[in-house]
Amino acid sequence: MAKDILSNLKPAAGSRKRRKRIGRGQGSGHGGTSTRGHKGAGSRSGTRFVAGFEGGQMPLVRRVPKRGFTSPFRVEYQIVNVETLGKLSQDGKLQSGVITPQVLSKLGVVKKSSAPVKVLGNGDLNAKLDVTAHAFSKSAQEKIEKAGGKAQTISSTPKE
Repeated sequence: MAKDILSNLKPAAGSRKRRKRIGRGQGSGHGGTSTRGHKGAGSRSGTRFVAGFEGGQMPLVRRVPKRGFTSPFRVEYQIVNVETLGKLSQDGKLQSGVITPQVLSKLGVVKKSSAPVKVLGNGDLNAKLDVTAHAFSKSAQEKIEKAGGKAQTISSTPKE
């Protein structure tokens, strides 16, 4: 067997498929109608079907009933519980007891650093923390302040 030299390398058998050459006469194996079939819009030149066109059948988009309303102004918050903040402070992952959305994203508590963060009041908090977030539930704000910390709200307008 020949030694593997750059000039001898070839692709694996069956990995490269030949291109289908359409409109090149009878000898090509695609002669006559050039794979377009007989008659109908698809056989003519200049036809383009819209994405979702189902050959004249009522399209799925129009068959499925529409209900309700989706607000384009809905804000989807990333949720962090007070309990999680307490665990972070117990584990010693926080320096100086300051929590911001950037700190939460670095620690992996929040997935997206760009999306707004809301703190909810699930669980207990014993540590004194200065928490900055886009929104707080009433119970979360009370628990943070009861532990001796501060709850600061920052605006959640997206950066453009």
